[in-house]
Amino acid sequence: MKDKHSGRTAPWTLAALVAVAAVDQLSKWIVVETLEPRTAVPVIGDVARFYLLRNSGAAFSLGENATVFLACLQAAAVVLCAVLAFRVRSPWSAAAAALIGGGAAGNLVDRLFRAPGGLRGHVVDFISVGDFAVFNLADSAITLGVVAYLVYALIVEPRSARPARSAQSAQSAQGEDR
Repeated sequence: MKDKHSGRTAPWTLAALVAVAAVDQLSKWIVVETLEPRTAVPVIGDVARFYLLRNSGAAFSLGENATVFLACLQAAAVVLCAVLAFRVRSPWSAAAAALIGGGAAGNLVDRLFRAPGGLRGHVVDFISVGDFAVFNLADSAITLGVVAYLVYALIVEPRSARPARSAQSAQSAQGEDR
């Protein structure tokens, strides 16, 4: 059964995916042009700062020798989220697909076009909070997308299914009473 909203949300979901990737790339361009590598620029004291790094790995610099694999994984995530844009049924899942796909696309662009290039490029990271890892807007988008999906899958969807199940149970009970 085709959902009445999926056809209408696809263009918006895809546009949001592209916008997330574009904002990520713009922020990285600004940072690369204005910051010195490995020099902290306080934003909120020592709590939050800009700190330009190049990361060949994934989160927390894991997988530094798996750059090509990570690029392929990001490409697959972008394609999957673009396909899901035509299948999503709720604003929550549309937001999740746009944020995850846009974040993956933003980091994939780095892997493709930043030095040393050709699926081996290093991702630009520049947001540093406390003693936590240094990350970028694409990483933030992916995290928010996963949170949006989990909220939808674990809270919103089960609650919206309850009234339908209650109605079905009531109808079944009425049928048994006859």
